[in-house]
Amino acid sequence: MSTSEARRELTLVGPSPLRGTMHVPGDKGISHRALLLGALARGRSRISNLAPGDDVRRTMHALEQLGVQIRASADECTVRGAGPDALREPAGVIDCGNSGTTMRMLAGVVAGRSFLTVLTGDASLSIRPMARVVDPLRSLGARIDGRDGGRLPPLVVRGGALTGRRVKLGVASGQVKTAILLAALQAEGVTEIVEPAPSRDHTERMLMALGVSLERLDERTVRVEPGEPSPLELDVPGDPSSAAFFAVAACITPGSELVVGDVCLNPTRIGWVDVLQRMGARIHVAESGRRLGEPVGDITAEYSPLTGTTIVPGEGMIDEIPALAVAAAFADGVTEIRDAAELRVKESDRIGTICQELAQMGIAVEPRADGLLIRGGRPRPGQFKSHGDHRIAMAAAVAANAATGESTVRGWSSVAVSYPAFADDLARATASR
Repeated sequence: MSTSEARRELTLVGPSPLRGTMHVPGDKGISHRALLLGALARGRSRISNLAPGDDVRRTMHALEQLGVQIRASADECTVRGAGPDALREPAGVIDCGNSGTTMRMLAGVVAGRSFLTVLTGDASLSIRPMARVVDPLRSLGARIDGRDGGRLPPLVVRGGALTGRRVKLGVASGQVKTAILLAALQAEGVTEIVEPAPSRDHTERMLMALGVSLERLDERTVRVEPGEPSPLELDVPGDPSSAAFFAVAACITPGSELVVGDVCLNPTRIGWVDVLQRMGARIHVAESGRRLGEPVGDITAEYSPLTGTTIVPGEGMIDEIPALAVAAAFADGVTEIRDAAELRVKESDRIGTICQELAQMGIAVEPRADGLLIRGGRPRPGQFKSHGDHRIAMAAAVAANAATGESTVRGWSSVAVSYPAFADDLARATASR
């Protein structure tokens, strides 16, 4: 395995079995939320194993622009919050980079503040949908504008007094729900949030653990009263989305047996394990404890002959579809991915980019409006592209590691968004072959 910094390429020679025990970086979604809740709390919060990617750094820098004191080292991040009233108007535009999570969640934080905030991002983020968060925030009284009437970034938020009410979300999205919850903490009266389907519940778990008055009425409805979270101390568990790529790599590479330790096992985040088990994978999870309401434990995966299946991903599994598509490419039979139109509006149009990269491996794949039809076979090595999408880059690396021969992944630098050390960790996992 080699990486060219000048050309930003990753070259791999497979198949290379994965063995031993490894750890993935801290969960990205939990890292964002821990920083935001630490900023809204009064006192010192300490967070270790914070996700290392650019997305989380964007949230950290945004909070600093809002006046929050943050001190970060290689081992720990300290957030000195003074409550939402202590936030101040940023001196300049806040650049969210490629992080839709930063933009959407931060919109909820500043919606309740009596100052102006402008949120922008890179070319990819500038075309990602924002009406899904803008409209419900407006229903609470927030004044938000943006391109195309607020449907696209940049967003201009003129914060002020908010009023709690019943809010029906148009999409099931943990990011959107979190934005409304963060705004609701600053609103007058009770807020009730209704989703069309269940989404990631990290924020609810953390808020309840930190003393906020929050109640789950059913799997799609949550009610929250205004208030402030207590300061937190958290060792962020490993990111299950990152773990999925290594688990798939182990399942499709002969001779592999891998343990990914200390991973977040939130049920809304590990639906991909059930999918792999349906495909015949020898994979299992073992819970070892809980942190701020989140189950934590190990995931063990080993090489397994796979068969095709039908995948209908919920919101909590959409980021793992590139990895599962690679599993489908190495499986016998046909895999259908459907009801996944959200793939069209991620960092790339993942339906299109997955099709392009699987075709590079000689796999027959048919795009659908809301999914893919993949006919598994014997994937060959190839010259892959990341399309500027970190998860497409990692999926290509997983496929290249299992194919016989040399492959190259171009645009490898895109992994910096979420997992800068992915290539290094893959090299360590395959070093014992």
